Amino acid sequence: MTSMGKTRRMMSVGLSGAALAAVLAAPAQAGEPGGSETGGRPGWQLTETGTDARFRGLAAVSRDTAWAAGSKGTVLRTTDGGRSWRNVSPPGAAELQFRDIEAFDARRAVVLAIGEGESSRIFRTEDGGATWTESFRNTDPRAFYDCVTFFDPRHGLAMSDPVDGKYRILSTRDGGRSWEVLPDAGMPAALPGEAGFAASGQCLVSAGPKDVWLATGGGATARVLHSGDRGLTWTAAESGIPAGDPARGVFALAFRDRTHGLAVGGDYRPDQASPRAAAVTGDGGRTWREAEAPPPAYRSGVAWLPHSGSAALAVGPTGTDLTIDGGRTWRTVDTGSYDTVDCTADGGCWASGEKGRIARLSRAGD
Repeated sequence: MTSMGKTRRMMSVGLSGAALAAVLAAPAQAGEPGGSETGGRPGWQLTETGTDARFRGLAAVSRDTAWAAGSKGTVLRTTDGGRSWRNVSPPGAAELQFRDIEAFDARRAVVLAIGEGESSRIFRTEDGGATWTESFRNTDPRAFYDCVTFFDPRHGLAMSDPVDGKYRILSTRDGGRSWEVLPDAGMPAALPGEAGFAASGQCLVSAGPKDVWLATGGGATARVLHSGDRGLTWTAAESGIPAGDPARGVFALAFRDRTHGLAVGGDYRPDQASPRAAAVTGDGGRTWREAEAPPPAYRSGVAWLPHSGSAALAVGPTGTDLTIDGGRTWRTVDTGSYDTVDCTADGGCWASGEKGRIARLSRAGD
């Protein structure tokens, strides 16, 4: 759910991570709708999208440009910082559930629809969503695709829940125009009941030219799988986030480089507690440490703030949490409902979720 060449390159322009962290340093004031409309105060500023679709897919390109993908086959795009959104949904896609979108710029994007069998599809646009090409349609009824990621504008992967006991990986080498299933010889066996969560477009994430991580849940333990060769071979590590139930596990990952990563999740059922719902790694995912003070509830999305080695945001249906110490401790800074979050190298941060909610992180003077 990331755009090419943003936080991965950590360009030394725009707002610093410390400045962005300061934007959300204070909790939302009582009486602000959803804890998110700040009346000019820096923080999440809701935008008018004109739809009630749920946007679990989000690709931030810059402070001005972002794409969102969601239910009812809906894809939106803005190029003016969220002041207006254009509906650029693929024709005939109303029955599809889009859960992930990857944008290379304001004109090129790849969007993933989830579901069993032929419900799992991938579309690509090169003209800002004016036209779309369906580049993949799943024909295996056992497969269910959850997430997609790109290493660069040409090379990318998509992942399916286990088929014949192993996660299935799709690969593209032409920017999503064509896809092929990779051999599974280098993929470790899935645990009984284990699967990915198509909750935020962050169950499969990449950093650099070859490293990619896959988040799991539902099994006896919640694991993070890592590949250093674009999906050909994988290793698995326990995250420490509770699992043991189809509703529990790691829901989202974020890596600011090939070694430093964050994991968030929990139990998505609103009546269930989510203790120990965040973890951090400093060795590329070989080992994970539980957060000392995790978010207070289930979180489905996470993103590093640009130009920072220590600040990040996590979001979920009950709020937004901020860490300024690399994921060791988290503090709730907003109570609005969001499913996913994404930040860009020029200092832009966006969040999206239910009932057409898309917000941009604003600062004083915006």
